[in-house]
Amino acid sequence: MKIVVIGGSGLIGKKLVNKLRELGHQAVAASPSTGVNTITGEGLAQALVGAQVVVDVANAPSWEDKAVLEFFETSGRNLLAAEAATGVGHHVALSIVGTDRLPENGYYRAKVAQENLIKASKVPYTILRSTQFFEFVGGIAQEASDGQTIRLSPAFIQPILSDDVVAALAEVTLEAPVNGMVEVGGPEKIHLDELVRRFLSANKDTRQVITDVHARFYGSELEDYSLIPGDNARIAPTRFEDWLSRSVSQR
Repeated sequence: MKIVVIGGSGLIGKKLVNKLRELGHQAVAASPSTGVNTITGEGLAQALVGAQVVVDVANAPSWEDKAVLEFFETSGRNLLAAEAATGVGHHVALSIVGTDRLPENGYYRAKVAQENLIKASKVPYTILRSTQFFEFVGGIAQEASDGQTIRLSPAFIQPILSDDVVAALAEVTLEAPVNGMVEVGGPEKIHLDELVRRFLSANKDTRQVITDVHARFYGSELEDYSLIPGDNARIAPTRFEDWLSRSVSQR
């Protein structure tokens, strides 16, 4: 089966292309670096010829509110129009658990706009919403840092290994379209402040985490379950502590 991965040169895209190829499929990595640009349309129609499935894991080059919204809306419109014209039978997109619960976050608003375009299209689809990746915990700490202090909400988070996200993406890509949402998360619910404390401790980082129920997560104040998937979510196997111990030992 021919499967085109939009954003195939990124963290998730590269791994997904390799996994699909290992499973015997013709996986095509499509990105500006390979001559396929969903913003300008360059190379898009040609790349989709003969494709049964398109997986969109592209990310915006800028996360500024206006720029990220324009990226996902323009890319989404161009991609879905090209899919309809070439007869693609399944559109798969990677999104984020909680996008519709945190309207103050410009990136999340842009992902909601992308999801709405997909739902309105005539192309059968599956949207996979994932929780935050283990690999992003350091960035979460940095974003919330003020010198030696990190102020974080005690809201729950259910982080996941990026490799497990790739595995879930491969599964939904090879399944029939659900014309709806599928959620995936890690095996453990952890308080966000505690998660970062564990990360700092393992990395011998001396910054101090202060628990603050009003602390903002990328601009949004969190409810207890803002970042947690629903009861029917697929649960990935890898535990945070296992990944953390491996990542520290490999340095």
